[in-house]
Amino acid sequence: MTAEGGETGCRPVLAVVGPTGTGKSELALDLAERLGGEVVNTDALQFYRGMDIGTAKVPVAERRGIPHHLLDVLEVTEEASVARFQVQVRTVIEDIQSRGRRPVLVGGSGLYVRAALDELEFPPTDPEVRAHFEALGEGLGLEGLRAELARVDPVSAARLGDTRRMVRALEVHHLTGRTFTSYMPQRTYLRPTVQIGLDLDRAVLHERLHARVLAMAEAGLLQEVHTLDAAGLRHGRTASRAIGYAQFLGVLDGESSLQEAVEGTATATRRFARRQLTWFRADPRVRWFDAAAPALAEEVLGRL
Repeated sequence: MTAEGGETGCRPVLAVVGPTGTGKSELALDLAERLGGEVVNTDALQFYRGMDIGTAKVPVAERRGIPHHLLDVLEVTEEASVARFQVQVRTVIEDIQSRGRRPVLVGGSGLYVRAALDELEFPPTDPEVRAHFEALGEGLGLEGLRAELARVDPVSAARLGDTRRMVRALEVHHLTGRTFTSYMPQRTYLRPTVQIGLDLDRAVLHERLHARVLAMAEAGLLQEVHTLDAAGLRHGRTASRAIGYAQFLGVLDGESSLQEAVEGTATATRRFARRQLTWFRADPRVRWFDAAAPALAEEVLGRL
């Protein structure tokens, strides 16, 4: 296997990426089983305890005895942080490699994947500084805020089109003295890595996604949402907006029927899958495979 983005001779990290519903978790298990690996989660919603059915989390009994990392590490009331995740996942990867095992990352949260794999730096944040610039934006308006940003970061001022991101750019410059664009990621691996992308015929994927949502409903997604609601789901900025959970909260509130929640979830999932594919297709380093190929794991190993 050829290592990419790092020293030759190292066993590369494997990352299984692509749209939801393409079988990434199953392939990751197959690869980990064959290569002496351990699975590392890069799906932002699978961080949450109790969000099992709606995130298609692999049950413990089906993990084949393979260690899994960074699952069930947050309560639904907590907000996921990609910067915090970056520290955690890199520690996990180093630990796995130090024991002579191979990390097999799996998940479709694009920014979290890049945070794990790439030389990617996150600028600091400060609520008080941000509040100052938010108030400034309210007083100056969009174009006035743009003029303020142009004094210190003309490139960002020309590129950004909304108040929220302009405020962030001003916050970053105030805290670091650097431009917001200086933090933009480059496609450079932190360590030897191979990304394996799974794709599927659109019609087949859409049918599979709809069937999966139906199966989730039958498996008790509504009860799962009810249980999590009692644990504070609505108060979690990340968890409450998750596809499926947001729609099924509507059922609990009497705002929609179960059938409407199923159809709404399926539609939102299809749109999400398109966004995922767009994100990962933009990375020329991803090696793509047909998720429907027979003996997929053997094909992947053979081509790598």
